[in-house]
Amino acid sequence: MKRFALSLIAVTLAGTAAAEYPEKPITLVVPFAAGGPTDKVARDLAEALRKPLGGQAIVIENVGGAGGTLGATKVAKAAPDGYTLLLHHIGMATSPALYRNLPYKTLDDFEYLGLVNEVPMTVIGRTSLPANNYAELVKWLEANKGKINLANAGLGAASHLCGLLFQQSLKIDMTTVPYKGTAPAMTDLLGGQVDLMCDQTTNTTGQIETGKVKAFAVTTTKRLTTPSLAKLPTLDEAGLKGFNVSIWHGLYAPKGTPKAVLDKVNAALKTALKDADFDKREEALGAVIVTDARVNPAEHKKFVEAEINKWGPVIKAAGQYAD
Repeated sequence: MKRFALSLIAVTLAGTAAAEYPEKPITLVVPFAAGGPTDKVARDLAEALRKPLGGQAIVIENVGGAGGTLGATKVAKAAPDGYTLLLHHIGMATSPALYRNLPYKTLDDFEYLGLVNEVPMTVIGRTSLPANNYAELVKWLEANKGKINLANAGLGAASHLCGLLFQQSLKIDMTTVPYKGTAPAMTDLLGGQVDLMCDQTTNTTGQIETGKVKAFAVTTTKRLTTPSLAKLPTLDEAGLKGFNVSIWHGLYAPKGTPKAVLDKVNAALKTALKDADFDKREEALGAVIVTDARVNPAEHKKFVEAEINKWGPVIKAAGQYAD
């Protein structure tokens, strides 16, 4: 009887805490450096989430390193009270293959809160490349096998994954040049030290618009509507049938976070995704707000599981591991 009474008190206290949530600032962990594509999305999302969460402050904490796994590990081990959340991209699905000793279980150690957006990627090159469109790029790649440098932001980064699939689809091996982040990779591309990169529109749109890089194609199956990108062909229509890569972002909480708190955050997320300012900012970056069933926790988790199954064989075939 005493044990039952204690359990009842614990449930009541948990319910009361959930009802009052949030009572203090929420920390949104971004597992990458400040200023990068995911950081930009996180800061815009934090602003959109504030109002539906009662105006409570949302503090961005950048915990970069190890392809996003350090930040994800921190959240997996955080108190399950809703005050530590994680915004992560496709790395949630690729880390299980890239890291053979991952310190957490992607599908077991987190509560899934919903997808936020999908960010298409672009194949871009240095301005001094002789190719001016995708067809010319392929001819140049064929003629320069063994001499092509393909930059990426580090093993496990979105640019690395896209580059792997691009090479496998073309059946052309390139020398991959990993950097410690998107910024230094882009700097060397702008300076002509490397030839190509496949990176998110959140990072490439501005460079394309100002003519600092050459843009050849987008990685989604549908053309983009952003004015500066609308004329770019998809890799699918250009001959790489079925090529479809978007760098999605999702929101997560530590496993065991009370359902009432999860429901509040999910409801706030759905409201934030309809925020006109947030939508405008994401559109300007070339990102597409998720409006389908994947904004719900169960569908979000199902989607991530499918992505794990998609990318595992690609990474295994490349034999490139991050640990």
